[in-house]
Amino acid sequence: MKTTLDLSDELLKRAKQHARKTGQPLRALVEEGLRLALKNQPRAAFRLRDCSVGDADAENPLEALSWQDLRAEIYGGR
Repeated sequence: MKTTLDLSDELLKRAKQHARKTGQPLRALVEEGLRLALKNQPRAAFRLRDCSVGDADAENPLEALSWQDLRAEIYGGR
């Protein structure tokens, strides 16, 4: 993909000199620099949205139910 970059004259001059000295095209030097910059970029940690309902400190009304009662509650008589 082609793109246009607006670089300072001094930075472009140094980049071209470095590319010539290392025997690589300027494009390869720019790509390498971008890869290095993006590789070291810390990724933001994923945070799951809190979808809790009710009071976290309240007693669980289902805790005292037996398995058969829980199943009846889940399926509602089906």
